[in-house]
Amino acid sequence: MLINAELLLQYQKCKRRPFLNVRGDKNQQDAPSDLLLKLYQDKYAHKKHILEQISYQRPKFSKGEPKTAEAATLELMQQGVEYIYKGILTTSYADNHTLLARPDLLIKQPGNSIFGDWMYVPARVELGKRPKQEYQVIAAFYAFVLEAVQQVELETAWLMLRGKETRYNVDLVKWIPRMQEILDECIQTLYLPTPPEVFISRQKCSLCNWYSSCHQTASTQKHLSLVPGVTPGRYDWLKILDITTLESLTQTNPSELEDLPGFDTEVATQLVLQGKSLLENRPLFLPQALVEQTITEEFATTTHQSLLTLPNDNAIIERRSPSIQYPTIVEIDPVVYETVTYTAPIELYFDIEAQPDLNLNYLLGVLVVDREQNTQQFYSFLAENPEEEKLIWQQFLELVWQYPDAPIYHFCVYEFDTVQRLAKLHRTPSKKVFPVLNRFVDIYEQLTATVTLPVESYALKAIARWMGFEWRDPEASGAKCIYWYDRWLKTGDRALLEVIKRYNEDDCRATHSVKDWLVNFFESQYNDS
Repeated sequence: MLINAELLLQYQKCKRRPFLNVRGDKNQQDAPSDLLLKLYQDKYAHKKHILEQISYQRPKFSKGEPKTAEAATLELMQQGVEYIYKGILTTSYADNHTLLARPDLLIKQPGNSIFGDWMYVPARVELGKRPKQEYQVIAAFYAFVLEAVQQVELETAWLMLRGKETRYNVDLVKWIPRMQEILDECIQTLYLPTPPEVFISRQKCSLCNWYSSCHQTASTQKHLSLVPGVTPGRYDWLKILDITTLESLTQTNPSELEDLPGFDTEVATQLVLQGKSLLENRPLFLPQALVEQTITEEFATTTHQSLLTLPNDNAIIERRSPSIQYPTIVEIDPVVYETVTYTAPIELYFDIEAQPDLNLNYLLGVLVVDREQNTQQFYSFLAENPEEEKLIWQQFLELVWQYPDAPIYHFCVYEFDTVQRLAKLHRTPSKKVFPVLNRFVDIYEQLTATVTLPVESYALKAIARWMGFEWRDPEASGAKCIYWYDRWLKTGDRALLEVIKRYNEDDCRATHSVKDWLVNFFESQYNDS
């Protein structure tokens, strides 16, 4: 069997993926996502930037002829070429396996090898900014194959990371043994009669072209990885206790889980309640003690840790909810629930679109909901180029100051943190920022601190769709907006800006929908109690 670095890289992320890539039905694969295509483009640009600084040669061979490719690579190595780009090397391994390595660069160094008084060290170009384990394992794989080819033991391999001027040295004494362990495990997996067990890990799985197929398998099995809060580590412990279904999870006493690694009283209670919510397909209140603990921890954290120091004075701001009268107790027999949900005459709903590569927040969207006048108006402050970020920041402040008493609702902490960053970046006077930040209300915090929903994820899209809200562009996402804005900067196609603005507006309206649902749910439970 032929084993290459890509299979080894995939195995470190997901034990199931290399099996599917080798033996799965290719018709079940998803097309590459826009974000994945952008990552490929960004990595190519990073690689191109490195190559522009050196004089290199690339082996000449026809596509699909690995033997010719390897011969061409060895010829360049025998010639002592300083830099070889995308050379191909192979070596035999274990029971008739062949390891194929294609380092981004082979870099000539002083030493003794079968070629003469020089040897080569492999280098891998990565888009990441830090030397992740998976990067170092692949660099060690390259070195392992290269050692066999040039018959000399290497001490290091190199990573060329984004934003780093110097190469990162991979300690081969440490990483080659670890690489061999992973390699042997990967080979054993490829010979299994069936694919390894599915596990949906949203962050790791989102860019995989087998996601839809695996998600369908998990849904059919009602796999516990679809339960929010069930991480791979926690799932391993649940399996040891033979808790592998929603039914068995809901019948578990949380006290049986709370002392396990990765669990505590809060996690155990929430997991069992989450399973019950999914099994019964209905929202459930969190127990009173858990609500009080969560709210207390949130306010302790935000009061003492979320601080902003502006450059024009030394003042600090405490993060808290608007200084308005909230109904603080909702009495529902037999448990008392606490919430900070409030309906104001005028409310603002705020959402940001950002371009991480440029450290740019290019769209600040605000939905103004006037409940007294029964009107809604959406404002889209969009920077058509990075230089306009300061302008849209000022436009945002001007708008929110027109409604000095209106709470500003958002979903998750990003908007709050970004306003702090923009204020510091653009040296905004504290008197213009502090009152605004004091009005921020995180709907995500309110909801997850009090209610459990029958959803697979507590992302805005999953929650709002469960409540009946739909985006006008079903395939739109924050990740796709990153790709679209990048295309806008390169092509000037204004249609891309329009779809981004529409998506951002729908995010604001979805936040509004979730907030209203939460208020109505509490009111209905209160009236029924």
